Amino acid sequence: MLNIIWLLLIGTSVVFGIINHQIDAVLAAVTSSAKAAFELVLGLAGIMVFWLGLMRIAETCGLVRLIAKMLRPVLVRLFPEVPAEHPAMGEMVMNMSANMLGLLNAATPFGLRAMQALETLNPYPGVATNPMCLFLAINTSSIQLIPVTAIAYLAAGGAIHPTDVIASGLLASICSTVAAIVAIKMLVRLRCFNKVYP
Repeated sequence: MLNIIWLLLIGTSVVFGIINHQIDAVLAAVTSSAKAAFELVLGLAGIMVFWLGLMRIAETCGLVRLIAKMLRPVLVRLFPEVPAEHPAMGEMVMNMSANMLGLLNAATPFGLRAMQALETLNPYPGVATNPMCLFLAINTSSIQLIPVTAIAYLAAGGAIHPTDVIASGLLASICSTVAAIVAIKMLVRLRCFNKVYP
């Protein structure tokens, strides 16, 4: 769908450029935009490599395990349907820890394994359970201790202090995660979201 939208936008600009005898301006805009996009991507690549390398060092030093240790008691209360020693709990803890540090590539395998492990507790395979929905909501909103991507975009865009976004990013991600948890906990109480499947 997105490809169709982009094609329509490009096609429309070319057609109107031809009609208004401004095709040179359209070509100049395309060229300058492509150059700006390339420069942005090149700048982002270096910054992302630096931050992801830093986060990988934090992971190797045990910071992810430390955060996981602190998260476990909270998750046991958030997911009462999941036994504390079930493999799903460990996978969810590791996923959330990696997300907090901005290690999105490391978090993805943990998230997939967590969903597979949660499916083993599912009495109706193929139908999302309450813990699955809650985990997905938390994973999507995920608290970010260090918003690596936002810092990278700001730095590539020439911001003087790109790390100034850390405090506001942390506050926004905490709010989004709390909102996600509250929404799921309220929605699961509604009868229409708690149908029993034969």
